[in-house]
Amino acid sequence: MAINKVSQEEINKQFEYMHKAKDIVSKRYKNSKYAINTMGCKLNEADSEKISGMLEEMGYVKTENFEEANLVVFNTCSIRENAEEKVFGKLGELKNIKQQNDMIICFAGCMSQEPHVIEKIKKSYSLVDIIFGTHNIYKFPEMLFDKLNQKDNKRIVDVWDIDGEIYEGLPVKRESKSQASIIIMNGCNNFCSYCIVPYVRGRERSRQPEDILFEARELAKDGCKEILLLGQNVNSYNPREGYNFANLLSDLDKIDGINIIRFTSPHPKDFKGDVIDVISKSNKISKVIHLPLQSGSSRVLKLMNRGYTKEEYLDLAKRIKEKIPEALFTTDIIVGFPGETEEDFEDTLDVVRKMEYEQVFMFIYSVRKGTRAEKMEGHIPEEVKSERFSRLKTLSDSITEEIMNKYVGTTQKVLVEGESRTNKDVLTGRTWSGRIVNFEGSRELIGKEIEVKIVSQHVWYLKGQII
Repeated sequence: MAINKVSQEEINKQFEYMHKAKDIVSKRYKNSKYAINTMGCKLNEADSEKISGMLEEMGYVKTENFEEANLVVFNTCSIRENAEEKVFGKLGELKNIKQQNDMIICFAGCMSQEPHVIEKIKKSYSLVDIIFGTHNIYKFPEMLFDKLNQKDNKRIVDVWDIDGEIYEGLPVKRESKSQASIIIMNGCNNFCSYCIVPYVRGRERSRQPEDILFEARELAKDGCKEILLLGQNVNSYNPREGYNFANLLSDLDKIDGINIIRFTSPHPKDFKGDVIDVISKSNKISKVIHLPLQSGSSRVLKLMNRGYTKEEYLDLAKRIKEKIPEALFTTDIIVGFPGETEEDFEDTLDVVRKMEYEQVFMFIYSVRKGTRAEKMEGHIPEEVKSERFSRLKTLSDSITEEIMNKYVGTTQKVLVEGESRTNKDVLTGRTWSGRIVNFEGSRELIGKEIEVKIVSQHVWYLKGQII
């Protein structure tokens, strides 16, 4: 399908705004600093890297301390109900700091696409200076320049309620040299009844393979070893007739320097045999497959509009295992969807036992305004949802412990990511299966692949020794 693409002329114009903004920033601030509060999924993290790239092109330097920032961006997520409470709480904390720092506050991301959120900001949060959505991130330099150049201190609001265009060529500030995320598509056409994503991210839009492959090759030249392909539904990637996700994986597999290829999230109903074949033949594409379940009950899956049954899901996993014996699975599960009975929940537990997931990302169902599930009958009491969540977690943790014990005594190839977030004296990396490994070693190892012997497991991470 044909996808509109932002013109090079428009991208060049945004670079001009970056240069103009940089002149103003250098005169207005002695040491201009920015901070980003990123909420939600890997796609939001990737968007934040683009926003960071543009800000650094405009002369800002990143800080983790929001209180010393001259510009703050809230890149928001609308998946969970309590996300709004968190972001508005954070906004309130900046109220007294804003004037002291001559601070500009920007509100972006998925929440910006929700009309009730915009109305709340307009009514109660006058400290927000710029509001933009998910479809026009590339115009951020123009918005910021206009704000910096203002005389009347007027709020800038630029949110599009139509699907955005694919854009290429803007600067990106990546958090890691050895790993990188590549967005291959935006939007979603599935309309799961609980999900707000199609309304805030729009319909599916796939980047052209030439642009993705160019980005991957440039990353490899810069020393990147691992890439993560991102999209709301990566296996419906379809930039043009005759080219699909399997073709893209096959082409990426041929790039020298890229040693690990991961992707998230696929949809079970679209996980076709050609993708399974490509993964089975590759030494680079991760055999850890994220296969979102959401519920083990066929009845609830139908209410969710997921497009598959419990039996079809298990059959898909079986076919993957037959073709890729070393395949491992991770998943997403929603507990307490409207109408979920005890029998339905037992079906979910049954699938978890059968699948023996490497990791389960579990969520208690929360209402999202504007979704079909909001108006469904049979909403589950909070205490019932919490009790079921606890049972699921207990089962999942017991399976995880068994899996983690199997690593002890083995030798694992690990890509060294950097210092551990909780202990700066320790390095951290991941096994091919995505397990976190902490170990002592020289900082010179960061970005390299090494062999580590696993000496113990600690529920959420493995402890290793360099061989």
